Amino acid sequence: MPAGDWRLHAVADDALLGEMTIYEYDFPWLYAKLAAAPAFAPLRPLFVEEARLARSDDFGDAWEAAYARVRAAAYLVDPDGTRVPEFLLHIDGDEAWWRYSDEAFDEE
Repeated sequence: MPAGDWRLHAVADDALLGEMTIYEYDFPWLYAKLAAAPAFAPLRPLFVEEARLARSDDFGDAWEAAYARVRAAAYLVDPDGTRVPEFLLHIDGDEAWWRYSDEAFDEE
């Protein structure tokens, strides 16, 4: 299991949005508790909407648009301090789960 806390930062100003402490690893998903920083509050609605759509029958264009807003607002940093190039992150309350790649996907 990847050790250490992962961090979520704001794209706009690099502000720390929160730290995530992993409690379960079920390849390829990591599950963690989110300790949200005050800077997370304005972005929480983006994550609420994304998680709602991910669990709904509208998983498609609406979800993709919601997730694009999440990715435009936040980035993930691994325990070594490296910005993660590709990830799929869901946050619901203080629960976070994600999968990631160390390499950027080719957008062709």
